Amino acid sequence: MMMLGLGSVGLVLLSLAVQSGHGAQDSAVWSREETTERNYYTRYHNMSEITAWMEQMKRENPDVVSSMVYGQTYERRNITLLKIGLRSTERKKAIWMDCGIHAREWITPAFCQFFVKEILRTYKTDTKVNEMMKNLDFYITPVLNVDGYIYSWHNESTRLWRKSRSPGTGGCTCYGTDLNRNFYANWGMVGVSTDCCNLFYCGTKALSESEAWAVTDMLGKMREDILAFLTIHSYGQQLLVPYGHPNTTAPNHDELMEVGLGAAMAIKAVHGMDYTVGTSPDILYPFSGSSQDFARLIGIPLSFTFELRDKGEHGFELPEDQIQPTCEEAYAGAQHIITYTHDKAFYSYAATVTATLWTTLLAAWVSSAILL
Repeated sequence: MMMLGLGSVGLVLLSLAVQSGHGAQDSAVWSREETTERNYYTRYHNMSEITAWMEQMKRENPDVVSSMVYGQTYERRNITLLKIGLRSTERKKAIWMDCGIHAREWITPAFCQFFVKEILRTYKTDTKVNEMMKNLDFYITPVLNVDGYIYSWHNESTRLWRKSRSPGTGGCTCYGTDLNRNFYANWGMVGVSTDCCNLFYCGTKALSESEAWAVTDMLGKMREDILAFLTIHSYGQQLLVPYGHPNTTAPNHDELMEVGLGAAMAIKAVHGMDYTVGTSPDILYPFSGSSQDFARLIGIPLSFTFELRDKGEHGFELPEDQIQPTCEEAYAGAQHIITYTHDKAFYSYAATVTATLWTTLLAAWVSSAILL
């Protein structure tokens, strides 16, 4: 089997200088041992290493991988996504995935990296993945909250940082806004705080944070093309569906639940882990202003939040020996949702076109028969 990603340079010493948002040079260097796929994808990586990895994905897979800077953080760092898909002369539908919106949830960037590695590893040999790569483009942001993620790596005292790194206003000396309370989706109504020192501080207004604005802008431009929106969080082993407000129900709630339950079954089949499916008011707690809710509000039909392992034993400090099994099961769940999304869009469309064509032909035949 051909190894892609960092595994394909397993015996090469990779040394990349990565330009940070402040103009300083951060060096990301891996040893021979660390460049093996087995070792790389079972470890957490800092932002410099992830940025270097993104460049490596582009360099090794130029026909299917490109990158796009679609915003900047408060501290002027780039927010970058990988676009993955087979080239086409026609406009393509899309799948959105973002990780690392909450800085301390280190397992989520690890999952985005694993997801990219897996689709690049399998698309040449797996006919279904190849078909989806022909019909869809994947827009994947490994780390959305770049400032917060970098801060969470500073030392043990910052490890559990959650929010962005924008300063408080009105005399408040605390930093950061909860980016997943800052979107224009029932903003500020429930499950939030107006205290800028609180973990769930929703900001001074909807989209006060440049990171939330960047996602909003991209989704707005692409909303006719995006078929599914997946945002990856931890922890709790849950699949959340819109909406976070207890008095709001998605028009396709039954479909969301059916697809989510199917994804939970796919997850359980890998390592036996149970994931609960439902709206956050039903299985977690109500909250508003999330990116998931915003995506559904603007018409993206399938919108899910993954809450990865575990259920509280390790919480946000999931040991590295659980990275691989967590990513394997989450990949199965994501693959179920993406496959459903793809087949609904393309096979249902084809069936509708075929039925319409036959109806037209039948009508024409009946008309001609009557005339005869």
